[in-house]
Amino acid sequence: MTTYHTRMGDGHSIEMTADQLMADFIKGSEDAADRGKIPVLEQSEYERLLDLFTNPARVVGVARGNEVVLTHDIGTLRLDGDQGNSGVGIPLSRLQGVQVHERAFAADTMELGHVDYSYKPIKPVIAQEQQALENILLSTIIPMFYGAMPNLGTYYAPDGPFGNPSDLLPMGKIKEAREAQEQAVEHATRDMVYVATKLADVGGDGINFDTTGAAGDADFKATLEAIRQLKATTNLAIQVGMAGEFVLGIHGGLEFDGQRLAGLYPHHQVKLVEQAGGDIFGPVVNTNTSKSMAWNLSRAVTFVKACVEASNIPIHVNMGMGVGGSPVFETPPIDSVTRATVAMVEIARVDGL
Repeated sequence: MTTYHTRMGDGHSIEMTADQLMADFIKGSEDAADRGKIPVLEQSEYERLLDLFTNPARVVGVARGNEVVLTHDIGTLRLDGDQGNSGVGIPLSRLQGVQVHERAFAADTMELGHVDYSYKPIKPVIAQEQQALENILLSTIIPMFYGAMPNLGTYYAPDGPFGNPSDLLPMGKIKEAREAQEQAVEHATRDMVYVATKLADVGGDGINFDTTGAAGDADFKATLEAIRQLKATTNLAIQVGMAGEFVLGIHGGLEFDGQRLAGLYPHHQVKLVEQAGGDIFGPVVNTNTSKSMAWNLSRAVTFVKACVEASNIPIHVNMGMGVGGSPVFETPPIDSVTRATVAMVEIARVDGL
């Protein structure tokens, strides 16, 4: 019986038959449909996935005319960062890194980011970041975002001024944990608006709220509030990339425009980003390392397809290490990444990656 090379969710190489692949496509889609209360994939879409997985080529690509726009997070840190953080340790300045992406890699957009990739620690060095961004804008043409994480965790003890919900909740101090999160939301919103406004002042094209919701529903709320304020006061394009496929209810009672934030899946998350004024949304679907890539990718495509159908703004799905159907691995294998990206473009119909 013919078998085909594929991988598990941790990147481990395995062989599967066409029947086994199809069975996992169906199970993965059904899992997403059950959790998100969304439709499963159609038979023709399962068959397209099977075409991708049985294609003998190591690298696959979309059909001519189906190309999409690419946006980035972390930006130049992919080059000058250390290998433990997805970098390759090439000693380039951030200006040189952007120029390499523009002139050698033909990137569609690029992002400037600080090595301490969160808004709170950027605030004290914002003058230096303004200078770096202005120099880059004067010597490049490519649209430039500035990216960082809302990272509400930096506002909790021991690094921040407020009590840490991770300490308070196990002690049964639910009221205190909620109050700490609500206070952190106010401070994080203020800091994100301050940083983004300063970058808009020197001509920045856009802002990227990366890994939104990493600290739960309060993290998501702070980002939505910041977006609304920035859209009222700046001309920045705003991209929001999520941290996980559903919003963790660490607070549990927070709302935005009357919608409770805890437990929202991508097709609901995007509607709130739209309402706040966001311009590009990056949904995340997490990879299960104990399942095959066939299961993971079908599941991810099911979630993202529903998100695309619900959205009125461009969807640039998060792809890479451990999201979007790719294996949980620091440098995901190219055979998996290309199959995942083609499926997202040709089945989920995303606008970008």
